Amino acid sequence: MNMNPMALLALKSSFDKFKNKHPRFIQFIQVITQNGIQEGTVFDCKVTLPDGREMQTNFKVTQDDLDLFEQLKNLSKKDA
Repeated sequence: MNMNPMALLALKSSFDKFKNKHPRFIQFIQVITQNGIQEGTVFDCKVTLPDGREMQTNFKVTQDDLDLFEQLKNLSKKDA
């Protein structure tokens, strides 16, 4: 997989800004990953829009999802 180094730098910069703006969310994700996400874990997400409308969805983690999470984790270790 070929990645544009400049695009990766821009993505890292954007992610760093996100982490600074939303530290509690990052801590939440860190706790989840430290405890180990297992196949069958359910992620439930609810979004409330400024006008009060709510949207909600969920998904059950599969082995394919775990493989993707591992790839992303290894990618972020290379950039650290």
